[in-house]
Amino acid sequence: MTALLILHRDDDVALATEDLAAGRPVRDGLVARADVPRGHKVALRDLPADTPVRKYGQVIGFTTRPVAAGEHVHTHNLGFQIFDREYEYGVAVRPEDRVPARERATFDGIVRPDGRVATRNHIGILTTESHGVTVARRIAERFRRQEGLPGLLDAYPAVDGVVALPHALGDGTAGEDGEESAVLRRTLTGYARHPNFAGFLVLGREAGRVRSLAEEWEVGADTPVAAMALQEPGGTRAAVAEGVARITDLLPAANAVRRRPVPASELVLAMECGGSDGYSGITANPALGAAADLLIRHGGTAVFGETPEIYGAEHLLVRRAVSRAVGEKLLRRIRWWEEYTARHGGSMDNNPSPGNKAGGLTTILEKSLGAAAKGGQSNLADVVEYAEPVTAKGLVFMDTPGYDPVNATGMVAGGAHVLCFTTGRGSVFGCKPAPSLKLATNTPLYERMTDDMDLNCGLIADGECDVAEMGRRIFDLVLATASGRRTRSEELGFGDEEFVPWRLGTVM
Repeated sequence: MTALLILHRDDDVALATEDLAAGRPVRDGLVARADVPRGHKVALRDLPADTPVRKYGQVIGFTTRPVAAGEHVHTHNLGFQIFDREYEYGVAVRPEDRVPARERATFDGIVRPDGRVATRNHIGILTTESHGVTVARRIAERFRRQEGLPGLLDAYPAVDGVVALPHALGDGTAGEDGEESAVLRRTLTGYARHPNFAGFLVLGREAGRVRSLAEEWEVGADTPVAAMALQEPGGTRAAVAEGVARITDLLPAANAVRRRPVPASELVLAMECGGSDGYSGITANPALGAAADLLIRHGGTAVFGETPEIYGAEHLLVRRAVSRAVGEKLLRRIRWWEEYTARHGGSMDNNPSPGNKAGGLTTILEKSLGAAAKGGQSNLADVVEYAEPVTAKGLVFMDTPGYDPVNATGMVAGGAHVLCFTTGRGSVFGCKPAPSLKLATNTPLYERMTDDMDLNCGLIADGECDVAEMGRRIFDLVLATASGRRTRSEELGFGDEEFVPWRLGTVM
């Protein structure tokens, strides 16, 4: 019988691989006691009340009442509790296994004059505060390619597009020297320095503020930056016309790029899961982890975040930390989130979302164990703050919220060239200037949303492919995407609206 999937010999629950009807025999001596949806959990044995329940060999919650073998295990009988976890710094660190430099994979990248490597070639529009939002978007719309219609970019085929990245924050957020202001500045600086941008137009209300911010970025002479105050041209229409002219001046130089082979060691891969379901932790996430391990073996970097969504799995990452300092930095961020949520009257178990629960995930502990699988088996090389530059080679964790656009914005600001986004519930997403690949966790989702999904990791659950092979397919797809292959999200035009810096303080 294949109706149940047991993930670890110590588990108390198994995953239903199809919809189960009450009364159906699902395992020798075990009968489903109620209807159980595909992707949800079934108790393998009788469990008393207030008993820890294990999946993946780890605690995912505690029974809130007695549970009989064969019962559907979900929010009606499984709950979250804080429990002690043992933190064993570095005990699972492995010797580095790197492919010799001459044998490493390559991709066709764009090498900037200062040596930075890019996977895309965009012109960006950034704003100092919310006043430039409408003007920035109208300027970008003038350059948008439309099939069958002449456009301003037709003469510049090597330019991937003009991307407006306005934000709704302002200089008054939490004070000029406050934490939120620092996070915003760090985010904008990260985008300004991102190699996937060939140049910028910076918009703001006042000339002095625009110039000072552009100077603060220190992008260097190789990245042209045009600064424009909205007050100067004489109104919105004039500002749009002037912005179009400024960007048009940047296009000839931006178009003069050519791709050439560069080693995969230059790549920074961002990893994200959103709209997760019961399959995320057994198909797409571990396959993405296997791809990350491959990239790291070839000398590259993989970064993941969503700190609230590794809560309950952080002890497993600490075991792989290359130093006690790295492990302690991760735990400090966990404690910050505990205090942050408590200060605002929340709980770490406010996550999972309703969609996650409909897909079979019950507690944040269960969701986190599946989400952490994106980290593969590599050593944890570094932990960085939100939007900080990712400089270490290997596996890096970035402290970010679980909200997908904010998380992706931080990792792109940190320098990610490509994003892989796993989903079981059908999240659609883009994160220009970095291309976004969508990985479906289950075959029914992939078949429903083939226009949006780049790869079907549900083949693992279908028995047609193992995790290692799917990891190789993801790795190859990442290299092809880095070489210029357009993703489904790019074809659909996603990525212009998903720039969302982290708002964490008081707005004054």
